[in-house]
Amino acid sequence: MTPQDYEYLRKLLKDRSGLVLSADKQYLVESRLVPLARKANLGGITELVAKMKSGAEALVVDVVEAMTTNETFFFRDKVPFDHFRDTIIPKLVQARGARKSLRIWCAAGSTGQEPYSLAMAIKEMGSLLSGWRVEILATDLSAEVQEKSKAGIYSQFEVQRGLPIQLLVKYFKQVGEMWQINADIRAMVQHRQLNLLHDFSSLGVFDVIFCRNVLIYFDQDTKITVFNRLVKVMEPDAFLVLGAAETVVGLTDAFKPYPDCRGLYSPNATSSARPPAVVSPSLAPAMARPAVKVG
Repeated sequence: MTPQDYEYLRKLLKDRSGLVLSADKQYLVESRLVPLARKANLGGITELVAKMKSGAEALVVDVVEAMTTNETFFFRDKVPFDHFRDTIIPKLVQARGARKSLRIWCAAGSTGQEPYSLAMAIKEMGSLLSGWRVEILATDLSAEVQEKSKAGIYSQFEVQRGLPIQLLVKYFKQVGEMWQINADIRAMVQHRQLNLLHDFSSLGVFDVIFCRNVLIYFDQDTKITVFNRLVKVMEPDAFLVLGAAETVVGLTDAFKPYPDCRGLYSPNATSSARPPAVVSPSLAPAMARPAVKVG
């Protein structure tokens, strides 16, 4: 791979996905794109770049998907899910008692472990949310991982990562050597392919947004832009959940840390003022299925 090839890929990835590669990440590019080049019957990354420059859009999409980190597992990092169970849901149950509905967005849903972890957590709350309508929307840049998420089928290795055995027995069925999450849990999660760099105001307004372990790959200006757009699709008393290595501090005044809860943030009162969001016609097919009633 020539320096020119690497610079082309760095710019492409930043423009298409927000991913920022430092000057010393050539090894990462080679490890992920050399197999892709071989699959496309190309001699290497230089030929891959040349074909992309010639207008092979499908190949560009494949490159972006190959370079997007999709590492995830059930109940990853545990603490955010403790916050969800012990702080977020009790607060929202009190605040939303009249309407009995919640909207939750997993903004980097990957292969589904995070949104399905939230769905199982809701099921485990039993009577607390009985009769409530809960919508979980999982979005991701990659169409490939979205398809896996929709299927809800995982290997033995994947279900062993973070998933308590009692939840595996309760919410999964074995299919050959794989495990598929039960249909009632899958029905709680809607899917939509989405690039966080693009406008997402048409998604509507949310009570909870999980946006974990994706902003760490963005540069500072992009992080600020995303934060300032996230707050505009959140209720004034909503919750934003970030990854352990992510923070809003020093980047934006749109959010403030939630007291005594690491990685949990709430909108500042002045920042969240916005007109009601409207779902655009282009989103209608993805949002046509109603939120699932719990209990």
